[in-house]
Amino acid sequence: MGEKRIGEQTIAFKNPPSIISTAAIAGPKEGEGPLKDYFDVVLEDDLFGEETWEKAESKMQKEVVRLALEKLKIDEKDIDYIFAGDLLNQLMASSLAARDYKIPFFGLYGACSTLTESMSLASMAVDGGFADYVIASTSSHFCSAERQFRFPLEHGNQRPPTSQWTVTGAGAAVISSKGNGPYITHVTTGRVVDFGIKDANNMGAAMAPAAADTILTHFKDTGRSNKDYDLIITGDLGKVGMELTLEIVKKQGFDMSTNYSDCGIKVFDLTQQDVHSGGSGCGCSAIVFCGYLYRQIMEGNLNRILLISTGALLSPTSTMQGESIPGIAHAVAIERGV
Repeated sequence: MGEKRIGEQTIAFKNPPSIISTAAIAGPKEGEGPLKDYFDVVLEDDLFGEETWEKAESKMQKEVVRLALEKLKIDEKDIDYIFAGDLLNQLMASSLAARDYKIPFFGLYGACSTLTESMSLASMAVDGGFADYVIASTSSHFCSAERQFRFPLEHGNQRPPTSQWTVTGAGAAVISSKGNGPYITHVTTGRVVDFGIKDANNMGAAMAPAAADTILTHFKDTGRSNKDYDLIITGDLGKVGMELTLEIVKKQGFDMSTNYSDCGIKVFDLTQQDVHSGGSGCGCSAIVFCGYLYRQIMEGNLNRILLISTGALLSPTSTMQGESIPGIAHAVAIERGV
């Protein structure tokens, strides 16, 4: 096994890549939430000047990449690769955005785990010496996701309390061999975990076992525990999934109650905004990390975090065929200084 591989599923980078820039674009509802001041752009409406929601989502990804590069004052020709994905069929939002950039493109589908999936692969490319600058980006849109995975908005379908609100937003991070941090020091790649949940309106429960599995594997592989992190934060488990994850991990001897949160809880005000169990979608962890968490690290409020984006690997076809929902979660350890 490679010299950088530790334990079962973790890589410890010898030359930890630096996250040198991020950008976040949020939808109108997200812009009314508690993190509104941390987003680079808040949309005035869900269409973002486009004719369809899918085109609006693609425009968000295109613009968020531009913003991340603009902060660095570097050109797209300096970027070696872009790793990007979304929730739409054939990665419509990402691929349509990428066609406007002359950057080699890897399209990724990890459902809502795509942010840390793309950051993991980008970090491997940089640490391996295959690239100096790589973009990791992802997006989701409430309206496009509802149309593809649930019901047309015109249907006015009622939502159960366990359901979550797909975040309209996009985030991009530039990962480089240059820079002064924060650094990605470890990545723990998740396994597909399926506990037999079939309710597409309870994805937090479907994803929680995968999140817990990745967190516990990370602890085992690295010899760390929850006490080694200022914050451990999952991608979009919401209230239900967050409670389940805490319970599963605690049974294995780790009490994360004091330093664990979830991006789906952070992005909305659950008491004032009608989002039921919280936020979800690729854009959930993307805008929370690329907007809020990155700034907290840069300002010294957080020194070491474990970010675990979580995904429910369902499709309309698998749901209609009665399949259960497989979960996936990828973790990246991010440190202010190494």
